[in-house]
Amino acid sequence: MPALTPPLRTFLFDLDGTLIDSIRLILDSYHHSLASQGLPPRSDEEWLSGVGTPLTAQFAPWKDDPLLFEALIATYREYNLRNHDAMVQIYPGVGEVLRELKAAGRQTGLVTSKNRSGALRGLKLVGLDALLDVLVCADEVENPKPHPEPVEKAMRLLGADTASTVYIGDSVHDMQSGRAAGVHTAAALWGPFGRDHLTGARPDYWLERPADLRRLFTAAA
Repeated sequence: MPALTPPLRTFLFDLDGTLIDSIRLILDSYHHSLASQGLPPRSDEEWLSGVGTPLTAQFAPWKDDPLLFEALIATYREYNLRNHDAMVQIYPGVGEVLRELKAAGRQTGLVTSKNRSGALRGLKLVGLDALLDVLVCADEVENPKPHPEPVEKAMRLLGADTASTVYIGDSVHDMQSGRAAGVHTAAALWGPFGRDHLTGARPDYWLERPADLRRLFTAAA
């Protein structure tokens, strides 16, 4: 890979489907939430289309009934937390690459549509919490992804600039947020979405496996 100009110095990551494999837990949590309220089920594909956005966005079809809306979110969180540690694992190779990033002097950050408590639980479970310099979570912004605000806030906290920042994620919403913020974007293909799904979001880089991240920071040396 040719040298990047300017080199990439700040690496921002999505969480679910990018750093940790939690997709089955997320989908099961949505299915459980609807079933608990006696609502018609939705397919995995329907729920997957909104993965990367907050619970308030995913349950928006029921927001006109405030009590039901809050019950769905509360039920999701209870089921998710109860089953979290048994179902969540790190993607193979992610920890090694993050440690190499830090050793190379790069800045790292998390930009997620999870609330901070949930994000920290996942990061601590798989041992990644000490490898991220900042966290920007859904409960810390006015406008979550795909709005650029979460990515912009992470850059502000790190003192980073758009030209030397890349946002790595697995969903269209991640690519849209990063592109709207003016940073480079990289599609993580080891998550639930394939190249065909992400092509329209026009990522700058395609990453088939976590080890492919090395191309970005070694080229930036």
